Amino acid sequence: MSEKEISEKMQDIMKRMKTRREELNMSYQTLSEKVGISKSTLQRYETGYIKNMPVDKLEEIADALSVSPAYLMGWESSKPITMAAHLDGKDFTKEQWSRIESFAKFVKQEDTKQIP
Repeated sequence: MSEKEISEKMQDIMKRMKTRREELNMSYQTLSEKVGISKSTLQRYETGYIKNMPVDKLEEIADALSVSPAYLMGWESSKPITMAAHLDGKDFTKEQWSRIESFAKFVKQEDTKQIP
């Protein structure tokens, strides 16, 4: 991969990170605390000042933004679905999120049914 392609790829990642962070109304400070890096390091990732982001940091940032690393990389083009839930300080497992999503679809389907 040429330097120009790397630069374009990083620009895409940076844009997706920034867009998603703003969609969530999340500040640099909040995201940096979730990821466990300094605010200034996060800003340098997002602005491209740091050109090589470690994979583990990409994964942690994606998790904090509720998207997959593949989405940030541009390998998935679909927009992430944002779901709000009261967590009581606990994280849901992937299986639990799957069940929550299934239930949300069920509720939506039930609401569209006409009662005779």
